[in-house]
Amino acid sequence: MRGLGKVVVTGACGRLGKRVVRALHRVRPVVGVDRRPFPDRPKDVVHAQVDLRRKKLKDVFRAGDVEAVVHLGVMHDPRASAADHHSWNVEGFGKLLEYVAHYRVPKLVVLSSANVYGPQPQNAQFLTEDAPLLGGARFSDIRDLVEVDMLAQSFFWKHPETESVILRPVHIVGHVRNAASNFLRLPTIPTLMGYDPMVQVIHERDVVGAIEAALAPGLRGIFNVAGPEPLPLSRLIKLTGSRTLAIPYSLGKPILRRLWALRLASFPAPELDHIRYVCMVDDARARRDLGFEPRHDVESAVLALTAER
Repeated sequence: MRGLGKVVVTGACGRLGKRVVRALHRVRPVVGVDRRPFPDRPKDVVHAQVDLRRKKLKDVFRAGDVEAVVHLGVMHDPRASAADHHSWNVEGFGKLLEYVAHYRVPKLVVLSSANVYGPQPQNAQFLTEDAPLLGGARFSDIRDLVEVDMLAQSFFWKHPETESVILRPVHIVGHVRNAASNFLRLPTIPTLMGYDPMVQVIHERDVVGAIEAALAPGLRGIFNVAGPEPLPLSRLIKLTGSRTLAIPYSLGKPILRRLWALRLASFPAPELDHIRYVCMVDDARARRDLGFEPRHDVESAVLALTAER
């Protein structure tokens, strides 16, 4: 990182956002942007409790000395309406990019996800950053995430004066409350008969490390970010200590649809593809250019998520 300019972190009040803020404020002034309150923030962190879609966001940049923006503020709530998803994720991000360009912010780091590639039966064993983003083809809730990723790529080419970095981490596990961690916290974890795909997970602390690495001057581009070596889903579930319930896909999909409609399940039916097909990434570029190496093994990541039970 260049000097002592401010780092603006969007989505600062989420569990991952708080970890990023607490890591960065030790070395840089940090402004956390989130519409939620942040009562437990470090004393030297400024909290801008604003909505990304509102003009008040401009005040954060108008104050000056913003040297980097880290965008974590993507809505992942599968029960939110399509209109809310699009308004928050796409329109809000578009407004943020507008201010990054207008105020000539030198650095932009966008946290995307390897889910933008989508679990597909025809996937190569390891997908590179050039693979097509097919995650929204079978799962409509991923379309906004794909669009955010595409907007970031467009900004990358249109505004070369800003060093733009797009990070696509594999399934993040730990104290975070995302689909992967919530699934692995279930006391009884459903599996699909005849399917045991290889999966990749990464400890939330390693994602923070990748973000810190991406803030270094001179770095730009798209990077897949993976954790330890991949392992079969069955092995990962065994590490959690949970029971399993094997069901046929032809039965599991309609049952999950019904449970979702009745609000008795927290996962929509398209999520079943993640325990059915492979979606692994090649992270050689991140290891080479970011100098990123995961520090946490699968066991420590699982321990962190099961502690939330």
